[in-house]
Amino acid sequence: MDKVFRKARTRAKIHGTADRPRLTVHFSNLHIIAQIIDDDKKTTLAYATTKGAKMTGTKTEKAAKIGEEIAKKAKAAKIKKVVFDRGAKLYAGRMNALAEAARKEGLEF
Repeated sequence: MDKVFRKARTRAKIHGTADRPRLTVHFSNLHIIAQIIDDDKKTTLAYATTKGAKMTGTKTEKAAKIGEEIAKKAKAAKIKKVVFDRGAKLYAGRMNALAEAARKEGLEF
């Protein structure tokens, strides 16, 4: 139940605009999904996932690869700054690896 409240509390403070879209991350048991969303237009601007990709390594290494990939796709879409939406997850481990990899590729949070 705590995750539901934490997610709602986090999302209430975050809103993606055209200038600073929202980078949201979802971790399932098998896959990692990252999206850059413009909440005003309700559109996904960039999307990266491990689903269908032949990635090897630990889940933390896969998260770092997805962070790099989403940052490259954001550059292609001419997005430099985003608002980071961690959802119900704490900013540690895989979430941290994804965020740091995206920052190294030039994405600003």
